[in-house]
Amino acid sequence: MAKRDYYEVLGVSKDATEDEIKSAFRKKAKEFHPDINKSPDAPEKFKEAQEAYACLSDKDNRAKYDKYGHAAFDNPYGSASQGGYSGENPFGNFDFGDIFDDLFSGGFGSFGGFGGSTRNSSRARKGSDTLYAIKIDFMDAVYGCKKDIDLDYYETCEDCNGHGGTNETKCSECGGSGYVIRQTNTILGTIQTRTTCPECNGKGRTYKTRCNTCKGNGKIRVNKTITIDIPAGIDNGEQLRISGKGGSGINGGPNGDLYIEVRITPHELYKREGNDIYVDLPVTITDLCLGCKKTVNTMDGEVELRIKEGSQPGDILRIKSKGINNRDSWKKGDFYCVLKLIIPTSLSRKQKSLLEELEDTDLEDSVEFKRFKRLNK
Repeated sequence: MAKRDYYEVLGVSKDATEDEIKSAFRKKAKEFHPDINKSPDAPEKFKEAQEAYACLSDKDNRAKYDKYGHAAFDNPYGSASQGGYSGENPFGNFDFGDIFDDLFSGGFGSFGGFGGSTRNSSRARKGSDTLYAIKIDFMDAVYGCKKDIDLDYYETCEDCNGHGGTNETKCSECGGSGYVIRQTNTILGTIQTRTTCPECNGKGRTYKTRCNTCKGNGKIRVNKTITIDIPAGIDNGEQLRISGKGGSGINGGPNGDLYIEVRITPHELYKREGNDIYVDLPVTITDLCLGCKKTVNTMDGEVELRIKEGSQPGDILRIKSKGINNRDSWKKGDFYCVLKLIIPTSLSRKQKSLLEELEDTDLEDSVEFKRFKRLNK
């Protein structure tokens, strides 16, 4: 079967930059890696993407491919280093280690003879980030507050300075590479799966005398209560970052970061839209007909609101700059009152009498009633 165009395989244009080609391969590798995607065609697509990237990421090979296409590597008498085809990999033992380390955090599989490098197995790497959800009240989000949270995380062991022990020696399990490789033969080829060495946890070294405090891990688990500042105006779903309180670093690397996701309990009265606040303001028929003044409690104190005579249910009255602080510009949102007509369910004798007198007047002598009667014939 004819090979597909390498640019088509990665989904990039022929004038794509090196970064664009690398980014495209990362997406394909994550999509079709046999350890992640269990569909029957995933291994072949993964292998195809590896081969395309191995060619296009090398300037010389890319130049040959752009000029001659796949024929540039079809010389049956050439070697891989000369651009000829050798075995299943026409580009030699290409190093995918950096990419797979980033994608899969310490372990990757290689398919069909495309090996990976172990030269970075023992380098220090930052730990993974951690997400922590916290629930706060609506008003706490409006005005800001402080919250105490209990955290379990790892700190560097002070007894061994994070080494895990003394008298360092090469790990006998992985030979100092930090990884162990297992090979499986399938009908589609040979699958090599590289995983972190269980003996040294990817460090490539062990110690004759293991630290009793951290049991050789170089990290100890601690539980601490920390106080976090919730800024005024924070919105539902926003995150706060706390440096160094996430997952444990690898090979002496720093801890990841902790992200606090804020979840806000809805208020029974106020509704938030961005930095604006909406509230349903209950009014009577006489409030709307005759006009009145109402005292409302905004986010910035009490305000006397004037309702004009002849107002209608559903009218929205704006009180400027009485909403929520904008954390970026410190410009406040607005406060909106939605007029909500409340019809009483029971009336006194006097109230009924007054309404009956009102009914005798011609309340339907208005533009709206006349228009409805004209169109509803």
